[in-house]
Formats: sequence, structure tokens, C-alpha cells
Amino acid sequence: MSALSSDTARDHAASLINAALADPRKRPVVKSFFDEATFTVSHVVHDPSTKKAALIDSVLDFDQPSGRTSHASADALITYVEDRDLTVDWILETHAHADHLSAAPYLQDKLGGRLAIGHEILTVQDVFGKIFNEGTEFRRDGSQFDQLFNDGDRFTLGSLEATVLHVPGHTPACLAYVIGDAVFPGDTLFMPDYGTARCDFPGGDARTLYRSIQRLLSLPDETRVFLCHDYKAPPGRTEFAWETTIGAERTGNIHVREGISEDEFVAMRTRRDATLAMPRLILPSVQVNMNGGRPPEPESNGTRYLKLPLNLL
Repeated sequence: MSALSSDTARDHAASLINAALADPRKRPVVKSFFDEATFTVSHVVHDPSTKKAALIDSVLDFDQPSGRTSHASADALITYVEDRDLTVDWILETHAHADHLSAAPYLQDKLGGRLAIGHEILTVQDVFGKIFNEGTEFRRDGSQFDQLFNDGDRFTLGSLEATVLHVPGHTPACLAYVIGDAVFPGDTLFMPDYGTARCDFPGGDARTLYRSIQRLLSLPDETRVFLCHDYKAPPGRTEFAWETTIGAERTGNIHVREGISEDEFVAMRTRRDATLAMPRLILPSVQVNMNGGRPPEPESNGTRYLKLPLNLL
């Protein structure tokens, strides 16, 4: 990705946001759903004039001790969509999540829509395909998804214009979706009082994350930001929160606010990441999510199994 293409994509995103800030008809309606079990926020985004919708970062309920899945979180999105007579055009993933399983195939079966993720999912599939010792039957070409987005790609949601920014660092495949005056940055940013995402997963890089975040922080201050996680940062905050603004992040994010240099951020992030345990659901989550949210195929007895590599990560 060249510097020129990076700047062009960011500038186009900023132009979409400014147009939406000037014209309320270009602003999407956003309804967020919080799953406290995984601290994940899923978003239903729709164009009020056409009722075309996108679902972003959905959750499949998974009880790890029993190995059972269920659909209460996804069904809440379905109820919201159906009650408002929305049409789902897109099911969007900001990256291959390591903390929850995606409900994308279930939602696609119930509501339709095209499933999309970043083109660098190929890197994730290659790295984790080796970690899980997947055979040749596991496709490492991203074909489990309907659309692989690159930096600067554009799409529509009804009458709303949208674009994609590649924001790697947490993972190689992280995307931020800009729809009207709203940006959905996945795990790239958290609430200002909590900071930023870890960078110690395979393919993660703190310096790359800092540069990705600077692209986001150069967007208009009034841009609405809808986050993918919240953990209630101490001290004092007692409620979960997931909506903020670019201005609030730029001036108040405890990790990357104005005045914090790239080297300072990298040193902080590296120290902090060294203290963090692996996410509780990383092995089942990545195994399923790199395959478009689909679990492994049933074995000869009709049962699906998830792998647990020992002493590897």
C-alpha cells in the first residue's frame, strides 16, 4: 500500500464524513448491541431513506466448557432488522476476531447480504492455517467471503456512500468502515479512557498500529466512532460505552492522544502487551473466523471438532 494511495483513501473518507456532517440525509442510523460475555459490540447500520442495512462484527454465543453454540445475540440483531423492515446488503467483519466467534453465516442464511472482510485475511489464513495444521482442503484464498476489501475501496449502503480504510497493527487484516459520518474501527481503538488494542498476536505490530491510528485521528473531529469492545476502564466509570468521536480520541485517548510520539506508544504498548494473558476464546475464535465464521466440517461420526494446539502459542 503506497503512501499516495493511503492518503487518497483517507482524504476520500474525510470528504464523505464532511458531506454527511453538512447533510443529515447522508448520516446512517446506528443501533448497537453489547455482548457482555465477550465485551463485544455489534452494530446494525442503515440508510433511513432506503432501509438498506449492514451488520458489523456479529457474535455467535459459545459456551466453551460444554462446546455448545447458540444464537441469542444474533437473534437480537435479526429481530431489530425485521421489526424495522430493513434489508441487509452487507455483513461486515472488521477483522478475524480472537475473542468471539462470528455469527455471519447464521445471519446471512436468515437475512441475506454479502459477507466482507479485508484482503489481508489471506495473511491470517496462512499464519493460522499452519498453527492449526489445516490440510490442503482449507482454502487460504479468502474465498469463504463474498468480498475482500482493500484500502480505499468504496461501496454503497442504499443512498449512503461508504469506504474502507486498512488499519493494520492489531492484526494484519484490520479495517475501519466509514459510512456517512460514522466510522467503525474494530479493535484499532477503544474508548479514550481505555486506549488501544494489543499488538502481540501473530502479524501484529505496535508501530504499524500507531500509524494506522494517526490516519483515523486525522478525520474530522465530529466523526462518530462506534467501537467493537469496551471493558469499563477504571477509575470511576461504571457503565459500558462504545460511542465517541474522533475529536475525543485525538485529544483524550490515554495511549495515543496528541503529544504522544510513535516511539513512546511502541514502548508503552510493548510493555503492556507483555503482561496480558491470551484471550480466553482465541483458539476457537480464530479457527472459526478465518473460515468465514464456519466451524470445521463434520468428521466421520457427524460431529464437528475444534483443535487445541498444545504448547505452541
